Amino acid sequence: MIAEELIQERPLTFELDYADEAETSVDFAGAAEAVEQEKETTEARSKKAQILALYENGTKDIAQIVRRVGARPSYVAQVLQSAGHLTGYFDLYTTTAREQNIYSRFFRNVLSFKTIEASRESVQKIDRLYNYFERLGDRAGQHQAMVLALTGKNRARWSGKHEEAQIFSEWLAAH
Repeated sequence: MIAEELIQERPLTFELDYADEAETSVDFAGAAEAVEQEKETTEARSKKAQILALYENGTKDIAQIVRRVGARPSYVAQVLQSAGHLTGYFDLYTTTAREQNIYSRFFRNVLSFKTIEASRESVQKIDRLYNYFERLGDRAGQHQAMVLALTGKNRARWSGKHEEAQIFSEWLAAH
């Protein structure tokens, strides 16, 4: 009975006390309304706009942005990298035009799988670079060639271009 009277007399709040933050009070009675307002606001904005807004308003943890926006981590990283907020991030979908390491300049504009012929030309270029690095005894350069071929294979495969993916796969199997 006493607990019921306390709840009815004043709104339920919870004090949050963190060592590195000022004391904050959270009003649970208005929390549902705030969540609903945030949902309406974020639905009206694109995912890209939401990602940038979250980052620029202090949310620096990529995983937290991913959860709040409902986007893939690679997309969040791409948006932040394009806006100049993130450097040094690379994954399957990172453009090969971006500097990843000293070998990037050799492989710039080499990867293509738009058509079967483009895939063959791409593999020929990768093969020439692979052989060049082999002659130099540069195993890291050869590895980069293989990484690019694997990237081409996976991007083509996940784009539904199975014949194009097979061209990269065959080259990888031979090396």
